[in-house]
Amino acid sequence: MRRADEAAVLQLYRTLPASRRREIAAASTPQLRARLAQIERGLAMDRSPGSMAAVLTDGKEMQAPHLGLIDAAFERVAAGVPTRLLLTMPPRHGKSRRAARWAPLWYLRRRPEHRVMIASYSSDLADDHGRWIRDAILAYGPQIGIDLRPGSSAANRFDLLGTEGGAVMAGVGGGLTGKGAHLAVVDDPIKDAAEASSPTMRRRLWEWWQAVLLTRIEPGGSVILIQTRWDEDDLAGRVLAEERHRWTVIDLPALALDQDDALGRSIGGALWPDRYNEAALAEIRASVGERVWWSLYMQQPRPQDGGVWDWTWITDNRISATQLRGIDLSRIVVAVDPAGGESAVGDETGIIAAARDASGHLYLLDDRSGNRGADAWGRETCLLAIELRADAIVVESNYGGDMSRQVIVQAWKDLHRENKTEQMLMPAVIPVTAKKGKRLRAEPIAQLYEQGRVHHVGQWPILEQQMVTWVAGMDSPDRMDAAVHALTELAIPQHGGTASAGYRDGRLDGRR
Repeated sequence: MRRADEAAVLQLYRTLPASRRREIAAASTPQLRARLAQIERGLAMDRSPGSMAAVLTDGKEMQAPHLGLIDAAFERVAAGVPTRLLLTMPPRHGKSRRAARWAPLWYLRRRPEHRVMIASYSSDLADDHGRWIRDAILAYGPQIGIDLRPGSSAANRFDLLGTEGGAVMAGVGGGLTGKGAHLAVVDDPIKDAAEASSPTMRRRLWEWWQAVLLTRIEPGGSVILIQTRWDEDDLAGRVLAEERHRWTVIDLPALALDQDDALGRSIGGALWPDRYNEAALAEIRASVGERVWWSLYMQQPRPQDGGVWDWTWITDNRISATQLRGIDLSRIVVAVDPAGGESAVGDETGIIAAARDASGHLYLLDDRSGNRGADAWGRETCLLAIELRADAIVVESNYGGDMSRQVIVQAWKDLHRENKTEQMLMPAVIPVTAKKGKRLRAEPIAQLYEQGRVHHVGQWPILEQQMVTWVAGMDSPDRMDAAVHALTELAIPQHGGTASAGYRDGRLDGRR
C-alpha cells in the first residue's frame, strides 16, 4: 500500500465507531495493528482530561463520576461552546488536581492556539499548578503533541512552541494587565475561614473578579469557577445571587441532599464512596463540627449560632418508617408555602406532610418541596395528600390570596378526572394568613421539638439544615415555613381553623 493510501486509510479509521475499529484491528497484520494501537491511544487522550490522565499514568490516576463532570465541562469548552460553570464540592475530592492541572493540560493539547489562565487564592498555589502543567509538558510533550517555546518556561507563565497559545497563573487579587485568556479556571479562590468571614476580603475578591479577571476573557471565552463553599457571601454565593442566570451550576455535596442530585445519587449517598464512604464522612462530621460540615462538605453555608432549632432536638427524636407503623395517627395534613412570598431563599415551593397521634406527638412524614410552577406544585400537593390519606391541605395565602386555593382545587379536579383520587374526599383547604413574624410563628414549634414531641420519620437533610441554621432576620426558606404551617395546624388547631371542631363527613373515622 502506498504511503498516501495508508495515511488515508488510517485517517478514515479514526472516524469509525469503536466496534468497527475493533473488527479492523482484529483482522490486521501485526505491523498495522501496532499503528492502530497508537491511533487508539491518541483517540483516548483526545476524549477527556480523565481519559488522557489514565493513558499517561497507565491507569494510576484517580477516576470518579464527579471528576467526570469536570471533564465534561472542559470538553464543552474545547468544542467551542462558551461556558460559565460554577462547580462546588468538598475538600480532598480531587477537584484541584483535575480542574487546575490535568484538565488545562488536556485543553492545551486540544486547543494549543488558546491561552489558559489559572487563578487560586495565592500566587504560590497558582504557580504550583503552573509548574505541574509545565513539567507535564516537558515529560509527556512528544505523546500529547505540544512543546514549550524555548526561553518561556516559568512556573507562572509559559508559551507553546509554534503557536500563540500558552498559560498564565496568578493569585486572586493580583494583576493581569495585558494578559488575556480563552479559558479562565478559578480554583479555590478563598484561603480559609478567616478570609471568608471578613466582609473586606469578600468585597476585594468580588471587585477583583469583576474588574480584573472577567475583563481578561477573550470574546467567546469561558470561565470555570470551582470552589469549596465557606460563607453565604463568598465568591460562589455572589455569583449565585447576582449572575445565576448566566451560569451552569453543579452542586456536589459530600452526601446527596435531594433526588435532583447532579450524579443521580440517592439521598445520603456519598460523593466518592471509594475514598470517603458514609462512615468516613460521619467521622469527619463529628470532628469538624456542624458549621464546617455544612459549609465545606455540604456546600450549604449558613450561620450556625443563635438558630431557633437545635440539631439534637431533631436527631434525638428521629424515628424510622418501621417504627411509625406501630403508631395510630389521628390526623394527617399537607402544608404548602408557594414560592414568591417573603422568602428569597431558593425560590422553592415548600410541600411538607405531617401527622399527629392521639397523645399529641407530631410526625414529619415527607418533604416534596422543590422549584415548581403553580400547576406542578398543586398536583404534587394533591398527590401527596392522596398517598397519605391527608384530611387537610394547609396553604400559605399571604401573597397568593385565593389563587393558592384555586390551584389546589383545580389540581384535585384534574386528578379526579384521571381517576387518581382513589375515591377520597377532597381534603379541607385551610388558608394561613400569617400575621405574626417568622420567629414568633416558628418558636412554639421549636419548643415542641425541644420537648421531644416532634419526630422526623427518616431523614430530610435540606429541611433539617434550614431549620437549624435559620436565625431571626434571615429570609426563611419555603420548605421550613411549610413545616411550621403543618405542625402548627396539628399542634394548635384552634389557630388554624376548620379541623379543630371535627369533620362532619366522617373522613377521620378509624383514626384515634
